[in-house]
Amino acid sequence: MLSFEIDSQTCTRCGECVADCPARIIKMEEGVPTIDPEKEASCYRCQHCLMICPTGAVSILGLKPTGSRPLAGGFPDPDKLETLIKGRRSVRRYKPENLEPDLMQRLLDVSWHAPTGMNSRDVLFTVVDDRNKLAELRNDVMLGLGLLVRGEGLPEGMEFFADFVRVWEEKQIDILFRGAPHLLIASAPRQSASPVPNCLIALSYFELFAQSMEVGTVWNGLTKWAITDLLPETLQRLGIPEDHVVGYVISFGRPALRFHRTVQHGSANINRV
Repeated sequence: MLSFEIDSQTCTRCGECVADCPARIIKMEEGVPTIDPEKEASCYRCQHCLMICPTGAVSILGLKPTGSRPLAGGFPDPDKLETLIKGRRSVRRYKPENLEPDLMQRLLDVSWHAPTGMNSRDVLFTVVDDRNKLAELRNDVMLGLGLLVRGEGLPEGMEFFADFVRVWEEKQIDILFRGAPHLLIASAPRQSASPVPNCLIALSYFELFAQSMEVGTVWNGLTKWAITDLLPETLQRLGIPEDHVVGYVISFGRPALRFHRTVQHGSANINRV
């Protein structure tokens, strides 16, 4: 059941919810927005109707407009947002401390608002939320990689992982996980319309929002290769469903450094048509 409800006292009959419904299933009936029961299955569950109603007269899916944040006056200053984007850097030095649980939950909840193909909302965040847990995972991964190295089991093109293992075993230098206290893996069902793009978009939202909260991140392709290509049994240990594809991996935590200015990449590469 969609529980599509209209507050007749506040509805102005403007028709905005009808005009903006992506599934085109809302219609005006006797001057009031309605959805025929036989069309409810076609709803995208996108909540456009709830968002676009100027008077907050629309409720759907058991969600009422009073539970949403008003948009007016809530957007960031464009110049500050530009600085945030241009000031984003990969962080490879972290403080040896966990993030506060409430902060981590907020980062994940906000990032999960990222758009997905066909509004599938099926991205799964697998997070290592404790630095001691990540230390155990790192030790197991390094052990597994060491066995591959000594058994000459590294695939062609990935021989460079032997150097990571050597540096870890000899000097305890962590090149794979970068000494970060936390790890975030985004995955989605293979049968989704766009599983990998959905994951990448969600992680991009996570990265930028994390930066605004003074949390450092680094896109971690090395760890992704290690746990998906070299040691895929790690995915089962982490509880990632077998029918999921891993979009990407991010290491994150409180940075042990501070950047003071943006870089200067110049103008974008543009092909105007």
